[in-house]
Amino acid sequence: MIKFASRIVAFAWLCVVFLIELVKASVSVARAVLSPKQSLSPAVVAVPLDLKTDFGIATLANLVSLTPGTTSMHVSDDRRTLYVHVLDRRSDDEVVREIKETFETRVQAVEAA
Repeated sequence: MIKFASRIVAFAWLCVVFLIELVKASVSVARAVLSPKQSLSPAVVAVPLDLKTDFGIATLANLVSLTPGTTSMHVSDDRRTLYVHVLDRRSDDEVVREIKETFETRVQAVEAA
């Protein structure tokens, strides 16, 4: 029962973080689209995965795709890398850090609970 409750709490935090990121990304994409000077830097970024289960990887890929400005493109055959298209890349390291800190750690928390 305690394990189930901790999983529910972890899932609730994942939902809250997703909603916050959804709003932030929506504002960022709207600002980029409406800006008179569009200096976007689209790119494909390889995100190394710490997730091991198909469920975790699929959840992460879907969260990334549902966030405006990013789209999951492919998971490597060995399931160690997720390829993500981003609308505006400042640096690969920053994109990887943001995905891992916002979504991946929380998906891991749901799986571990």
